[in-house]
Amino acid sequence: MQQQALKVQLPEAQVSSDTTSVAVIVPSIRMLDRDAWDACFPGEVETYDYLLAVEEAGIDGFEWRYAVVCEDDEIVAAMPAFLCRYALETTLAAGRFRRTVEGIRRIFSGFLTLRLACLGSPCTETASIGFHPDIAQARRPKLFAELLDAFEAHARMEGCSLTALKDLPYPIPSGIELVLSARGYAETGGLPTAWMDIGFGTIDAYFATLSTATRKDMRRKLRSRQEVRVEYRTEFGDLLPRVMQLYRETRERSGLQFEELTPAYFDGVLKGMPGRSFCAMYFVGGELLAANLLIHDEDRLIDKFFCMDGQKGRSYNLYYLSWCANIEYCLSHGMGRYQSGQAYYRNKIRLGSRLTANAMYFRHSNPLLQFVLKTISPLFAAGDDGEVQG
Repeated sequence: MQQQALKVQLPEAQVSSDTTSVAVIVPSIRMLDRDAWDACFPGEVETYDYLLAVEEAGIDGFEWRYAVVCEDDEIVAAMPAFLCRYALETTLAAGRFRRTVEGIRRIFSGFLTLRLACLGSPCTETASIGFHPDIAQARRPKLFAELLDAFEAHARMEGCSLTALKDLPYPIPSGIELVLSARGYAETGGLPTAWMDIGFGTIDAYFATLSTATRKDMRRKLRSRQEVRVEYRTEFGDLLPRVMQLYRETRERSGLQFEELTPAYFDGVLKGMPGRSFCAMYFVGGELLAANLLIHDEDRLIDKFFCMDGQKGRSYNLYYLSWCANIEYCLSHGMGRYQSGQAYYRNKIRLGSRLTANAMYFRHSNPLLQFVLKTISPLFAAGDDGEVQG
């Protein structure tokens, strides 16, 4: 394997090593070589540059970490990670149970809130475990175990009672499952990922894949297209405050809320990923009514966030216009997959998407509390409104 420079000096408590490799936890991805990191994630769209934009976005309540296993100063295994105060009802849909938990927390501020150390990222689609392509499959569970050992030691040092892995995509390799089960991690469902293969040549051919009722409904909704102007921009400029207003309004309408994105996130993604990111903006007259942040490589387009004026946007069917615009972008740029992210599954399935399930794993440092959390975890599992296809 080609050597990559990796100069990292950390306290002994953050290092787990054996005779052939060393596992380290670093607080900034800038401490790692860009090419060495990306080499562990071939085909990944959310690369080093995307994670750097997340890190530098100033997202409140999160501390970023990066776990790597190195051999001869070269990264052979890697995962992003974060630390935060985690409220267990975060994944609960709005309802009586969630309102009860929130009411109790107004009296007891720490109720069902734990210090969490989590492998993965709140801002990525899934939590891929990165390995250098030259690492044989048979060695990967051992390297992952070393990475996990180092991260668990770091979690203890940081006072985190709950350790987790967020959104590992199915199928989970059997060797990885064995590592997690041997350490007492419990599994619960995460939010699935919605995606669509672009196996058609035109938008009309796409419509032909839909049911008769959906096809008729989509054609009706697209009649408003002539009143909407779409612009693809690679910088926000003076429109960023309006985009953030739309984002905050959309976030407030969402039932699931974890991280709150910042202007620096939106701006940083576009500036940090030139040629691999853009924002589709939807205007009626001179008013911006919706914005869609997207990232991509040569073969895949990922919808990171769609935000819209709730009242005016619906009157022009902007969600459906943006859906078709994204498919047309894939067609015109030869992309084979459109990935529309998490949540709102029922509608996405109706529009032709499939779902891939993701898993979350967790372990509390107290065995009794781990038993309790494992028992009640179905109540807190991230829900969806569509059938999951593996």
